[in-house]
Amino acid sequence: MKKFLKVRHLILGLMCLMYFIAYIDRVNISIIAPMLKQEMGFTPTQLGLVFSAFAYPYAAMQILGGWFADKYGPRLVLGILSTIWAIATILCGFSWGLWSLIMFRILLGIGEGGAFPAATRSFTYWMPATERGFAQGITHSFARLGGAVTPPIVLVIVAAYGWRESFIILGAISLVWTSFFVFLYRNTPLEHKWVKPAEMKEIGVNSAEMKKAAAGKTPWKEMIKRMWLVTFVDFCYGWSLWVFLTWLPSYLKDARGFDMKQLALFTALPLLAGVVGDTLGGILSDYIYKKTGNLKLARRTLLVVGLGGALAFIMPAIYTETPVTAVALLAASFFFLELTNAVLWSLPLDIAGKFAGTAGGMMNTGFGVAGMVSPVAFGYLIQTTGSYEVPFLISAGLLGVAAICSLWIDPTNKLKEAPPEAPSFNGGIARTLIAK
Repeated sequence: MKKFLKVRHLILGLMCLMYFIAYIDRVNISIIAPMLKQEMGFTPTQLGLVFSAFAYPYAAMQILGGWFADKYGPRLVLGILSTIWAIATILCGFSWGLWSLIMFRILLGIGEGGAFPAATRSFTYWMPATERGFAQGITHSFARLGGAVTPPIVLVIVAAYGWRESFIILGAISLVWTSFFVFLYRNTPLEHKWVKPAEMKEIGVNSAEMKKAAAGKTPWKEMIKRMWLVTFVDFCYGWSLWVFLTWLPSYLKDARGFDMKQLALFTALPLLAGVVGDTLGGILSDYIYKKTGNLKLARRTLLVVGLGGALAFIMPAIYTETPVTAVALLAASFFFLELTNAVLWSLPLDIAGKFAGTAGGMMNTGFGVAGMVSPVAFGYLIQTTGSYEVPFLISAGLLGVAAICSLWIDPTNKLKEAPPEAPSFNGGIARTLIAK
């Protein structure tokens, strides 16, 4: 145990908790949605607007939040952002109609928008290259776990107090996390008094490089060249993820006939499958890299398998007549989709090094833009066609395109400022096809 428990593991646990709480605050609106629809008379299109209101500032804050984290450190930036999203969550409990709810969701998007790029930047000097996939996988698995436990948590609070109180309680919990984060986190291991020299050696990042972490101009042109395809694949991934996070409860209720009591279980099952997928994707990617030394193979394999598998299972889920079978197929689809998440978030670290915050924000802008379009488009198509079939087919098509594009993503095409990795080597026909 003594060998395993390091300060970086404490930092990792702290960030896992952040992802967990942030996703509860993000997706709780989807559980409340059927109640809002009934109480405030929202149409499917209006619900889509409420869902997507979060995504506009979320997308806008990606690069900005990551850039600020690169320049001023994740401790300051995350402390401010988490305070903003906590207050926004509380304010949602005081909304009085469509536009007030949209306004508070916009504020939530501002707070959470730069948080994940800043969190990615927080790992730059805390995680060795061979642990980055696992770190991104486990943190995002906690995000999916947060999404999975949101239905029972929210429904229990609603049953005991009301839907408004659920926002207030959850926002207060976010403020508590902020206090712990500011107390425990430091921007580099050098600044943390608990880190021993032996762990510094394990982390393997140059001390001088840590000290000048914020120095130098951001290489925007070179970063765009390396990150644009990653951003596009993240958009395609994000389109389907937003569907799961926003429309799944309504789909299961309206199209599959589940009642409110059943929703807590059957909404959670696909998201729990995502918890496993997130963690496993990071572990497998790191394992392939350790065994082969081939970073292209390690990252591309999980992207292709994950996106292709998500496509393979979402198609029969659309057309099966059995509601429980549909849930099982959606769970399988979400599992494969989430195999890619740790890899996507590892790529900014692989490619951009000390500029990982900015690169992570650039990549996750694709996810944010998907969040602007996907929920509204989904709601509009449901309202105009009276069916969930067409919007699900669009999601399937984007998954196929993303799987193909993933074959051209190159994590070894690094910025000059990025720290060097182990040399690559190829072996076997299967490796050559993926790592071309």
